[in-house]
Amino acid sequence: MTDTRLDPLVTYGLFLAWAVHDAEELARGPRWLRENLPGLRERFPGVPERVWKAMESVDEREFAAAVGVMAVVVASAAVAGARSGGRSGFYQGAVTGFGLHGLVHLAQAAVARDVTPGAATSPLVVIPFSLWARGRLRRAGVLRPVSAGGVAAGLAVAAGATVVAHGLGRRLAARF
Repeated sequence: MTDTRLDPLVTYGLFLAWAVHDAEELARGPRWLRENLPGLRERFPGVPERVWKAMESVDEREFAAAVGVMAVVVASAAVAGARSGGRSGFYQGAVTGFGLHGLVHLAQAAVARDVTPGAATSPLVVIPFSLWARGRLRRAGVLRPVSAGGVAAGLAVAAGATVVAHGLGRRLAARF
């Protein structure tokens, strides 16, 4: 049985859950990276030097600007979801990608053997919200199936969006 009513919390909740999660990242991100980069470099010598250089150059202003850029993307996905009754592929992809992003944070924490930025809210907010929203979309009869290829594409899009957000964040931070 499908329930065709979709609570606005299912769609706009994506932005709310993202904001809670990214508040944690804002509070801990650049400082954690500065404090832990030497140890990470030592533990993972195979990572290209350009990756380490890029990571060490991120400051609080750039990080905050990148979060602002990503806010626009996530808010756009939430609005697309609300306007379409949850049917928007952009919105559904964002919900799925958000949940997978939470799993990536947990994997990062396991690899780093530390509570990395984003790892605290991933099991408490990110993953539960994504599962709940997908369940509500399923009950409403609008959830699109996700294939392994879709998961891979979603992770690639999320990674690309992060790179673009940081690139724009760097430019914005330099201008202001």
